[in-house]
Amino acid sequence: MSENNYVITIARQFCSGGNAVGKALAEKLDIKMYDKQLISMAAQKSGYNEAIFEQADEVASNSLLYSVVMGSYPMGSLMFNHNNTVTNDNLFTLQSNIIKETAEHESCIVIGRCANYVLRNHPRLLSVYLWADTEYRKKRFVELYKEPKEKDIETELNKADKKRRNYYNYYSGKEWDNATSYDLVINVSKSGIDGAVKQILDFKDVLGY
Repeated sequence: MSENNYVITIARQFCSGGNAVGKALAEKLDIKMYDKQLISMAAQKSGYNEAIFEQADEVASNSLLYSVVMGSYPMGSLMFNHNNTVTNDNLFTLQSNIIKETAEHESCIVIGRCANYVLRNHPRLLSVYLWADTEYRKKRFVELYKEPKEKDIETELNKADKKRRNYYNYYSGKEWDNATSYDLVINVSKSGIDGAVKQILDFKDVLGY
């Protein structure tokens, strides 16, 4: 690992602007951002169908097992353990190894996927959590997904956050939306995307990365 390599991890509430912040940071710092790309990378490295990783993306193990039991998982493309039981703990490990290997060789930004926990021993880690008030997130949801304003957007936000919370808490043993799990917590509904980017860059400079 180069002594100059650093990693910025971004955990985020659904529709709080995590992807936009990550992309802007990556452009300003001239480094790569990894989000959905991690799914393809893990699939290629493991030789398993990419659809497995997409289905299990940021889903806790017990949730995946439930989806299999309920028949929403294609049985022909699943991973089994030595007891012939479906699990996504192995999928989490594969993706975590990709994150570690990537951080070993380059400075980068990683979105979600318990990255701050996976990289907790990285000497130059800046972990960020982004949140925003409900109205801000509802507005972004309409803009991003072109959904009608009368749709029950708040339910969609809560479902996505619950999925991310369960995943993070299950694998890290910590609390996803607890400030003590991160170095920097930002309210994007007050800072805006550009303001959040500036805060992260400023904090990075304070840390000397």
